[in-house]
Amino acid sequence: MVLEMRIEKYEFGLIVINGVEYRHDVIVSPSGVKKWWRVKGHEVCVKDLELVEGEPMDILVIGTGYYGLVKVLDEVYKWAEERGVKLITAPTREACKEYNERLPGNVIAALHLTC
Repeated sequence: MVLEMRIEKYEFGLIVINGVEYRHDVIVSPSGVKKWWRVKGHEVCVKDLELVEGEPMDILVIGTGYYGLVKVLDEVYKWAEERGVKLITAPTREACKEYNERLPGNVIAALHLTC
């Protein structure tokens, strides 16, 4: 089942998606919301994106935290390019806006809620 997962609110450590509050990092996709863990807390590597492998995706938005402290490794940019996926990285507040503006569509967001 494909849903439109709209981000309604974001503040440090809290995000509300379709009326549900989450207080942990999330991946948001048409198939739902998943808890997101990374190999290293303030880095995003290709292994961190295994949860979205195989999902239809034209755009991947990565939220780099409230203060934008999470680093997206070069391997992630290469991974996206090889798949024809547009990669957008931004502090999480801006990433939430970017994600919502691209709905409906094959857009996925991976969002770090703190730092």
